[in-house]
Amino acid sequence: MSIEQEGRRVPVYLDYAATAPVEPRVAQRMAEVLAMPPGNAAANHAAGQAAQALVEAARAQVAALIGANPADIVFTSGATESNNLAITGTARAALARGGKPHVITLATEHKSVLEPVRALESQGVAVTILRPDASGLLDAATLAAAIRPGTCLVSLLHVNNETGVAQDLAAVLRVCAEHHVPLHVDASQSAGKLPLDVAGIALLSFTAHKLGGPQGIGALYVAPAHRGCIQAQQLGGGHERGLRAGTLATHQIAGFGLACELAAQRREVEAARLRALRDRLWLALRDLPGAMLNGHPEARAPGILNVTFAGVEGESLFAGLEELTLSTGSACNSRSGEPSYVLRALGRDTAQAQSSLRVSLGWASTDDDISTAIAAVQRVHTLLWNQSPARPVPLQGWEGVADGHVLGEAGALRLGTWVRFAALLENGRVKEARVQVYGCPHTAAACRHVLARLPGQPLAALAPGTPEEWRVAVTAPVEKLGQMLIIEDALAALCRGQITRT
Repeated sequence: MSIEQEGRRVPVYLDYAATAPVEPRVAQRMAEVLAMPPGNAAANHAAGQAAQALVEAARAQVAALIGANPADIVFTSGATESNNLAITGTARAALARGGKPHVITLATEHKSVLEPVRALESQGVAVTILRPDASGLLDAATLAAAIRPGTCLVSLLHVNNETGVAQDLAAVLRVCAEHHVPLHVDASQSAGKLPLDVAGIALLSFTAHKLGGPQGIGALYVAPAHRGCIQAQQLGGGHERGLRAGTLATHQIAGFGLACELAAQRREVEAARLRALRDRLWLALRDLPGAMLNGHPEARAPGILNVTFAGVEGESLFAGLEELTLSTGSACNSRSGEPSYVLRALGRDTAQAQSSLRVSLGWASTDDDISTAIAAVQRVHTLLWNQSPARPVPLQGWEGVADGHVLGEAGALRLGTWVRFAALLENGRVKEARVQVYGCPHTAAACRHVLARLPGQPLAALAPGTPEEWRVAVTAPVEKLGQMLIIEDALAALCRGQITRT
């Protein structure tokens, strides 16, 4: 979906796993509710009763999406709160009963699962974090072996938010049932997109904004048998059957309900459509040098594609795709600059994890969007690959020159920055220079700045400026200065290099 906005082209939106655009019908429904006379759903007067009727109608729509009873749906602010309530609420209830409770989860879970689980360790809860196989799947036998007396919860993402890998819930449920351990499922990426039924599941989290509903509203399904095994974490009233205090956001809940109804209506057709778009994109990208699919090739949701481009620097790849809005990793962690812990858990090294792109599709994605994405990724990848260490030294046209050429390089892929200069010499001076660079956009820009200053300079005393001058020239942030020191090292190596005649 690409549109014109104030005379400029808005990038194609390919980040539905982070959040989906609000459906127009959902926005209209919310506006209608906001225009109604104000009423708190907890109040007994007519306006309050009208609000309560809207909430209960939406609760039924939300429950229907996952095959649940409306009475078992607890509204929250989103999947993060739902996950915290499910995990922390269950563990603390187990602590209150005595003994040492034990929680099991997976290393590739969302941080709204991993961080509460790690916090529980300091409160006396034993924690086991399992590792998936190289495709991202949890082996049922591995799970069974981890269960022990005191295990009070297994918490598992149905569909991974980075790779789209879909766990075998039926197999996991069998293990949990055999050992009488409750299962919590984070279904943020699967509700409304894959077949889903809560039969046998103790707790299930999902959210509106992944479905074309509003941000700020989600739900936790709590099975009747588990209701006595979970403590409220947000106190202050008897809302949501005592499990989540706070005034209900009626307009958001109404929008959530309609988004669930629309998702249910189109699920099968939409899944097939998105799968075809995703597969078309992968078929166009898989033959690019260094391209590797992240996650299981078959067991995955239809709308998520995660690809590593080994040998291409990730920040430069991402920055070059100006016509696309997508993610280089988990949306909740993408600003940290750290390599994706999910991809690292699947065996990708740091450079590979940082050189990955996640494309996620949704209700407004089109065939034209895929065409734009294919052209953009192929263009930027080709540009960066031709400059990468995997390519030969660029000596075209220098054959037979009497003075020959000299090379100088520094850095390494494992350091995130690598630079190689090649200089054609004439009478001891640089006649022409070329560069290969694996690095961030600022480092690449600094290399181009230096390259333009090399012709005419004596090889024995190159003086194209200092790293600080280069940083200022390309308006790079100060934290990039350390990477630019590698440019200086490559130039020093160039000066020391041995002249070669081609």
